[in-house]
Amino acid sequence: MERDRDMTEEKLIKAVGELIVKEGFESLGVRKVAEQAGVNKTLIYRYFKSLDGIIYAYMKKHDFWLNTPLKQPDVSDIKGYLKTFYRREIAEYRDNIALKRLKRWELSSDKDFVVEIRAQREKNGVQFMEMMSGFSKVDKEQLQAITALMDAGIAYLAMLEENCQMYNGIDIQSDDGWKQIAKGIDSLIDIITK
Repeated sequence: MERDRDMTEEKLIKAVGELIVKEGFESLGVRKVAEQAGVNKTLIYRYFKSLDGIIYAYMKKHDFWLNTPLKQPDVSDIKGYLKTFYRREIAEYRDNIALKRLKRWELSSDKDFVVEIRAQREKNGVQFMEMMSGFSKVDKEQLQAITALMDAGIAYLAMLEENCQMYNGIDIQSDDGWKQIAKGIDSLIDIITK
C-alpha cells in the first residue's frame, strides 16, 4: 500500500513538471495535474493537501540548493571541487525548464511554502559558506558577496535564457555561451581560493 502511495506521489510530482513545460505555470490546476498523472484529483488533496503542496513537493525534489550534498571537499583540489560544483549548478538550472518557470514565479511570491524553501536554501548556503571560508583568500564578507553574485547570476541567467538570447554579449541560449560563463566563474574561483 505504501509503495502505491509513493508511486502515485511520484506520478503527481512528475505531472506538475510536465504541465509547466507544456502549458506554463499559470495554467496549472489540481484537475489538470490529476489528469496528466492519470489519477483521481482527491489524491492530490490526500497526499499534498493542495496545489501549493504539490508545487512545494516538486520544488523540494528538484531545487539545486535543497538537494546538493554539502560534504567536506577534498582539500587537495578545492578549486576543482568548486569549479565542478558551479558547473553542476549551471547544468541543473538549465536542464529543468519547469523549475526555471517556478523560480520566476517564486520571485513575486510570499506564500508560506516559498518562504520555507527560501529559508532552507539560505541554511544550506550558509553551511556551504562556512565550509568554504577556510579555503578562501578573501575575508568572509567578501566571499559571501562574490558567491552570492555567482549564484544569483547563474539563477537569473538560467531563468532568462528561455526568453532572451543575449546577455552582455554572451549567447545564453547556447552551450558555448554557458561555457564562457563557467570559465568566468573558474577565474573567480582561482582568484578567491588558496
